[in-house]
Amino acid sequence: MLREKIAELKHYLLMDASLVEDMLGRSIKGLLDRDPALLEEVINTNEPAADDYDREIERMCVELIAQFEPVAVDLRMVIMIIKMNKDLERMADHAVNICESGLFLINNPVNGLSEKLKIMGDSTMKMLKDSISAFVHEDIALATTVCAGDDIVDEAGDRILKDLTELMKGKKDVIPRCLHVMRIAHNLERIADLSTNIAEEVIYIVEGRDIKHHTQG
Repeated sequence: MLREKIAELKHYLLMDASLVEDMLGRSIKGLLDRDPALLEEVINTNEPAADDYDREIERMCVELIAQFEPVAVDLRMVIMIIKMNKDLERMADHAVNICESGLFLINNPVNGLSEKLKIMGDSTMKMLKDSISAFVHEDIALATTVCAGDDIVDEAGDRILKDLTELMKGKKDVIPRCLHVMRIAHNLERIADLSTNIAEEVIYIVEGRDIKHHTQG
């Protein structure tokens, strides 16, 4: 019965993860295509659904622990699901932030940054997808690749920040627009960080090896 409940929990978590992946994909596409309908759908429809998943998964975890008092591997799995659930909830919030800034930028564009934002967005999306896949398949090699991918996203963010800093010099009228682009880059970086958290938890669950705060070789 305990294993069945854990399997049910994982099923709900994966539905939540699929929704968050869709939210991120729509936020990036809506931003780059300047499509307000996509951005508003993430804010008004997807985000409330993500909140519902968050509350339901948390309730299920609490009930499972109270009823079955899991130990060892089972307890670690439930704790990981609790952590992943909160990571996914934060990712959903970051996707909403991207959409809000995207709506502002549709009418107030910053030219010349679309390609760099696409690279950063695609890299972040890959990290999220791979982190969830690593969890599903308990794939240590894929989880390790996710951790290494964080550097790629950070470097892309640094390049965007450098471009924006140059653009804002002596041009006060572009500052509000540039700040929204900075907000988007920051939120993409945070989603990448949270994807790394999931990958690190996968490695810990499968191998019992804690790689947090360690430099990847």
